[in-house]
Amino acid sequence: MMRIRALPDVPRWAVLAAHAVPLATLPSGLWRLALVAGLPVTQDAELGAMSVGQSVYVVSLSVVSELLALLTLGLVRSWGEVFPRWLPFLGGRRVNPAAATGAAFAGVAGLCAIAGWGVYASYADLGPGIPATAAQDALLIACYAPLVAWPVLLAAVAAAYYRRRRHGGKREGGGGRQYGAGRPAASSWV
Repeated sequence: MMRIRALPDVPRWAVLAAHAVPLATLPSGLWRLALVAGLPVTQDAELGAMSVGQSVYVVSLSVVSELLALLTLGLVRSWGEVFPRWLPFLGGRRVNPAAATGAAFAGVAGLCAIAGWGVYASYADLGPGIPATAAQDALLIACYAPLVAWPVLLAAVAAAYYRRRRHGGKREGGGGRQYGAGRPAASSWV
């Protein structure tokens, strides 16, 4: 069985949820990359290639969304408690739990707003739409449907992070040194 790395005091469900976020964003990114590559994911793909500017935008959107999804892992790993040493100005300092939690919940709000706008725009018939066959529509839905889980998983992991960190890492009923105090082992950065 594959072992998933995380801090020892993180609930297993939170670790699995944090690792599911990048996996949930991956299909939509791959669909966008297929669109840029000219694969027949829409009927427009056969009409001609995208302009360079459009291609850069779509690829950048895929890369940025995956990088943001990967930040969820910081809520269950040591770099969510102590900034990695290689970061300028912040390296080796403790992560403020309120700032990390606030950023995560701001991300949840942003994702919900984007999803809400997408649903509204779809039902209000705003924009040109994506000309596609039934099979292409099914592929699009299959690739974008997992994104619905992103804000839900992020909110759950952020709530677990906040609960774990709100008392300075001490568990109720017992003390203990918080993981991440001082310099973490080099293997914990992975």
